[in-house]
Amino acid sequence: MSPTGRLICHDDTVLFDTSTIDLDAFAAATGWEIKPEGACKGDVCVPLGSNRDALAIAERLGMAVVTDQATGQVAIGPASLSGHALDSADAPDVVLHDLDGNEVALSQFRGEKVVIVSWAPY
Repeated sequence: MSPTGRLICHDDTVLFDTSTIDLDAFAAATGWEIKPEGACKGDVCVPLGSNRDALAIAERLGMAVVTDQATGQVAIGPASLSGHALDSADAPDVVLHDLDGNEVALSQFRGEKVVIVSWAPY
């Protein structure tokens, strides 16, 4: 396949404006290298069979695939081989201010149950 459009990566989501994507670009964007034995990332390899279409590979890896028919844009999310939305329950370390203005890092509560309440005025 040859790339025919833009490829945008944001966190673990990849957005592109074509129905086909170069497998090297797919590997660079997702971290899943396409090898003869399948899609590999670290020590994990997922057999793919003969299908090397990037969208089929994304679906095989458990990545959410969403296509906007009106614009032709395609978004794929992070892999979830286990069928769960998250690969782990490890949250990124976030530093926020408490009600008294003191900085509080989420990592301070590692090993404890934490409830995070957020609000957005929009």
